[in-house]
Amino acid sequence: MSSLDYFEDVAHRWDSLRRDFFSDDLRDKLFRRGGLDAEVGAARALDLGAGTGFVTDGLVSRGLRVTAVDPSPAMLAELRRKHGKGLETHRADAERLPLPDRSFRYAFANMVLHHVERPAAAVAEVWRVLEPGGRFAVGDLDRHDHEFLRTEQHDRWLGFDRAEVRRWFDAAGFVDVRVEDARERCCSSGPCGEEARIDVFIASGTRPSEDS
Repeated sequence: MSSLDYFEDVAHRWDSLRRDFFSDDLRDKLFRRGGLDAEVGAARALDLGAGTGFVTDGLVSRGLRVTAVDPSPAMLAELRRKHGKGLETHRADAERLPLPDRSFRYAFANMVLHHVERPAAAVAEVWRVLEPGGRFAVGDLDRHDHEFLRTEQHDRWLGFDRAEVRRWFDAAGFVDVRVEDARERCCSSGPCGEEARIDVFIASGTRPSEDS
């Protein structure tokens, strides 16, 4: 089973499953690092790897105009069921976004990059679709050795070194880059009783206002 197959299979129960994996507090911390601690009006925001809407739900409640991208049709169907036809959605991989340059003021990706084939390319794609001055914030897993997550949840990567993530942001052209401890843990159980409690980081950066 591929990562896509896994999410197609669990889409109808993902909202309940993910509550065991990470907390709503992580979303609030992600938003603060992404620049949503002030009044933002009806700015455009991208939810990359939106799933059933953990991030989208929070963005919509703040009055932003959200575009949700995910490779899983089943996940997007659940998201549209909750938010109606007015929500803009795209079925696409994170490394190849069917979106115009300089389209968004904000972009977020929560627990997405460890499922992406080329995480650095996904970071660069977000830089492309952000407008100058736009902010990107990512929540994901520190590097770990819980191999059962490759088969149980079909993770491509067993987390990341924070220095490596910072290099992706720097190479893409982001400034004001920070990769910080989220003071959160992602929790999961393996088939033989193995417990994974993995530290979570938040990486963030800004597309420079003066770029051409």
